[in-house]
Amino acid sequence: MKAWRGPITSAIAAMAVGIGLGCFGAGGAALAGPSCPDGSIKVGAVSTITGPADFSEVPKAAKAVFDQLNAKGGIDGCKIDYTIEDDKADPQAATQAARDLVDNKGVVVMAGSASLLECQVNAGYYSQRKILSIQGLGVDPACYNSPNISPVNVGPYVLSTAMLDYATNTLKLKKLCAFFIIIGGTQDAYKQAVVDWEKQTGQKLALYDPTLPFQGDYTPYLLKARAAGCQGVLFNTIEPQVVQVVKTADAQKMHGIDWLFLSPGYTVQVAKALAHTLQTVYAGTEWEPYTNSTSPANREWREALSAAHEPLTAFTQAGFEAAKILI
Repeated sequence: MKAWRGPITSAIAAMAVGIGLGCFGAGGAALAGPSCPDGSIKVGAVSTITGPADFSEVPKAAKAVFDQLNAKGGIDGCKIDYTIEDDKADPQAATQAARDLVDNKGVVVMAGSASLLECQVNAGYYSQRKILSIQGLGVDPACYNSPNISPVNVGPYVLSTAMLDYATNTLKLKKLCAFFIIIGGTQDAYKQAVVDWEKQTGQKLALYDPTLPFQGDYTPYLLKARAAGCQGVLFNTIEPQVVQVVKTADAQKMHGIDWLFLSPGYTVQVAKALAHTLQTVYAGTEWEPYTNSTSPANREWREALSAAHEPLTAFTQAGFEAAKILI
């Protein structure tokens, strides 16, 4: 590997959540402790697990935290009853999952959800039912503009701006390009991420292409980047496609281009798969770098997830943080 760089952002996104639920009541209600007539507090998560992406690590990490809490007696004797549902990246399945959790299973709050589209689909329903969701992984724009949803990550749009800024100010690249996969209503948000970078730097992208497919042959896109003279190229692909992009660049014997990816590219699996690449690869993260084993910010997360035999990844950081905030 010619160069593998770690994350360009390491601060956990600050989040202030006012939980106005009866079981976590404020003021005088707090003196009596949580109210759980059946002995449990019902919490849910709607996540993309099957389909084009697998974000299951996020709610699994939240479950590990809740299981450890329950083993110690729960919250004032109330155990957390946690249910995870798969939306399959399908709007109808996401709708059904949220309603099954709230209407049928009696869930009173969501925590650790991680979905490609769940916020967009269910934001109105959560507002109507007064359900709060501490999203483990916010992806679609509705995660960031709904009063009932607060993700613990800054999201792919802010990170896109940060990656372009890093390429400009740290890597000193002058000719940047970006290819984006557009899912649902994300196009305007990615475009705004680029506009924010342009305002900050006074630069313009040499090439902006929002037609990147979720799956398929990326060769034409890489050749387009080379023809445009791109010095750095930003992609919003997920883990398998990160590897595909870089290996395609190797196959085309490309050189002189820095390849930039968002947090799905910041994994041990990607680093291993690209161990022999001749490309220069950068990946960002939205949390404290999980590979930093000496960071005090990672200590409790590492201990909890190691004890639960769950992987130490950025995604499990997301689920851990969402669960801890709820608790």
